[in-house]
Amino acid sequence: MTIEELIQDEKTKRFVAILNKKIESGKLMNALGHMAVGLGGGSGKAEEMRFAQYMDKDGSIHPKISDYPFIVLRADNSEQIRTVRKEAISRGISFADFTDRMTVGTAYEQHQAMEATSEPALEYYGICMFGRTEEIAAFTKKFSLFK
Repeated sequence: MTIEELIQDEKTKRFVAILNKKIESGKLMNALGHMAVGLGGGSGKAEEMRFAQYMDKDGSIHPKISDYPFIVLRADNSEQIRTVRKEAISRGISFADFTDRMTVGTAYEQHQAMEATSEPALEYYGICMFGRTEEIAAFTKKFSLFK
C-alpha cells in the first residue's frame, strides 16, 4: 500500500470512545483502558483494526498502534451512552462498554453485581466502538470532543 492509499484508507474506519462527563477522571481513564483492551482483544477484528509497528530513527520499535484514528467524545450522562450502545447493537458495530458495577470489589464481585442488576439500572461510564467512519458518525456527530 502506498502512502497515498494509506492516508485515504485511514479515513474509512475509526475507533470512537464516548465517556460520561459526570464520572471522575481517574475512573474514566480506568474504564477507557478496560474498554480499549476489550474491544481490541475481544472483537476478533485485530487484523481489520490494522495494528502497525512504528520505528523511530534509531531503529527502536513502537508496536501495536492502529493506523486508524481514535476519537474521544463526551456524553452528558449515562442515558446518552445507553442510547449509543443500543444503536451500536442494532447496526452490528463492535463495541465494549463499562458500567458502575464493574468497579466494585473483586472481579467475582463485579460479575455478581452485574448479574444482579437490570440493564436500565446500570450507570454507563463509557463505550468504545470500532467501525466504518460514516456509520459511526451517523449517530455520534452530536457529541463534542472530550476536554
